[in-house]
Amino acid sequence: MNKQNCRIAALQMVSGPRVGDNLKSATRLVDEAVAQGAQLVVLPEYFPVIGAVDADRVRAREAFGHGPIQDWLAETSARHGIWIVAGSLPLAASVPDKMRNATLVYDARGACVQRYDKIHLFGFRKGEEHYDEAAFIEAGDQPVAIDTPFGRIALSICYDLRFPELYRALSPVDLILVPAAFTDTTGRAHWEILLRARAIENQCYLLAVGQGGRHESGRQTHGNSMIIDPWGEILDRKMKGPGIAIADLDHARIAEIRQSLPALAHRKL
Repeated sequence: MNKQNCRIAALQMVSGPRVGDNLKSATRLVDEAVAQGAQLVVLPEYFPVIGAVDADRVRAREAFGHGPIQDWLAETSARHGIWIVAGSLPLAASVPDKMRNATLVYDARGACVQRYDKIHLFGFRKGEEHYDEAAFIEAGDQPVAIDTPFGRIALSICYDLRFPELYRALSPVDLILVPAAFTDTTGRAHWEILLRARAIENQCYLLAVGQGGRHESGRQTHGNSMIIDPWGEILDRKMKGPGIAIADLDHARIAEIRQSLPALAHRKL
């Protein structure tokens, strides 16, 4: 397959508890990205709903292949003739009180062509701030990449970023996607460092798109969505609030870097 250069866009949001409102916000961002020439757009983790408690997301879950969130994704991608990656949405799990945190990929015809369920579940406790995703999420168990007209794309979600072996298992790829709802505490310390490292060590583009601001529940997410090239250079970023980071994915740039520094070919393990 001949790989096409393309314009890629990260659509940063500050999602709230009402799915309908979040889909309206996402529609505006998709329209804006398409007006700037985007061919592949990526939404953040939990783009359809972030409520006051974890149970709000569980209640919003859909059966895979059915539901208003998935209908919106299919309709929007087909209407614009673009690829849309739903950073994550809640899907039904095998047990009634949990959900799957899943990325879905829609092609330019509006067909869902790939799914990835988050493997690594976040746990954190510092003072009054604490998170335990395993309490309400059923983990996935399979790394996933997808071949597209724009190249091979590795899928991941948020906390997966801290596990470089996930991306090594999928290497070589042309683009890594990291939709997230990184906490502001951990984001300030580690987000950019980890993102640039993953791009550099895999010699590929990386698009990271976050929730970015203060949510109705009071939760503060880090944002700082960015697109990084295979040399680790940040091509565009959006710090806080709803908005877009957009840049071009250039396969000649990938080839140039891999030829001049053939680190992937030098791997021993």
